[in-house]
Amino acid sequence: MTLPTRSLIMVTIIMIMLSFLPQKMSAFGDVSARSAILIEQESGRILYSKDIHTERRIASITKIMTAILAVESGKMKEIVKVSDSAVRTEGSSLYLQPNEKIKLENLVYGLMLRSGNDAAVAIAEHIGGSLEGFAFLMNQKAAEIGMLNTEFANPHGLDDHENHYSTAYDMALLTRYAMNSEEFKRIFGTKVYRAPNPNEKWDRIWKNKNKLLTGLYSYSTGGKTGYTKLANRTLVSTASKDGLDLIAVTIDASDDWNDHIHLFNTGFKNYQLVKLVKNGHIKSINDPFYKDKVKVNRDFSYPLTLSEKRQVKLSLTLIDSKKKGWEDGNEVPSIVGKMIIKMGNEHIGELPLYFEKEVENEKSFWSTIKNLFLIMLGVENYG
Repeated sequence: MTLPTRSLIMVTIIMIMLSFLPQKMSAFGDVSARSAILIEQESGRILYSKDIHTERRIASITKIMTAILAVESGKMKEIVKVSDSAVRTEGSSLYLQPNEKIKLENLVYGLMLRSGNDAAVAIAEHIGGSLEGFAFLMNQKAAEIGMLNTEFANPHGLDDHENHYSTAYDMALLTRYAMNSEEFKRIFGTKVYRAPNPNEKWDRIWKNKNKLLTGLYSYSTGGKTGYTKLANRTLVSTASKDGLDLIAVTIDASDDWNDHIHLFNTGFKNYQLVKLVKNGHIKSINDPFYKDKVKVNRDFSYPLTLSEKRQVKLSLTLIDSKKKGWEDGNEVPSIVGKMIIKMGNEHIGELPLYFEKEVENEKSFWSTIKNLFLIMLGVENYG
């Protein structure tokens, strides 16, 4: 076999092998992080993954859990008395003072923008009663969210416990959950925050450490940085463009800013959030019993590439009304079937189909008329 022929065969083999690579890998290439993930916020679809289930130290991205627990506690306006143990916490600090009284809300801003470890301990002691009590709440929330490969032992992420770790996938789950809170979302995306300083004439001014948010990336909407000697650099960040909201997580990365920019840019370039199902009546049903009476109660959107859009198929499954012997809508249950959404052979979504009962609408109409009539007569006010 001649050399040119052998080379041609090798090139052909390589091209065939490349054609079998998943599209997200060929589009995204690689990143510096040992573990990395990119997901879409609304659907949770994974757009890029690299070693996403390996348990690793996570450093200060731990504070995402600390912050969402504080937000959900309902105590954000309460005043926290800072303990000596909080003040003595090593690492990045807000330079809180012993016995200082500060609003929990301000502590959370300092926690997320400046990564204050002293703030983390003060928050944990106030909400959990102790660091151990707060760690219990952290792990309880992690289980609730579905973070199966995570254990929290402290509120800040310092390397003071062996049993403090998570994965890129679990941290993406946590961030997706937290971003459903408008208050957390606002804190996560704050560039600069001013907080009163009880012992000085000037306010504390905290600038966010997330360089993506403060100028490096125009589509950035928030993030949390992290670093310890054992964990190396960790980063969670969010970005939004043209209605597509993305979450990126990198753990143990040498070039995390560029990793995230690359992941976001590639995601925005290749994916579009497509509304596949619209809230309302299903027009395609021809069955006389169900026609114009079946609906879905929410939209369904999914991030898709151009080629994937052509692979989407919707199918409906309805209860056989004739076999059930239903003669009118009064006998019909609220849910009468389901809509299956597939992309090729992949199941990407499922929605219940609701039956709209005309009788109930009629009753509701006459009930409204009756109530209006009673109000006019004064019956509602005077019995």
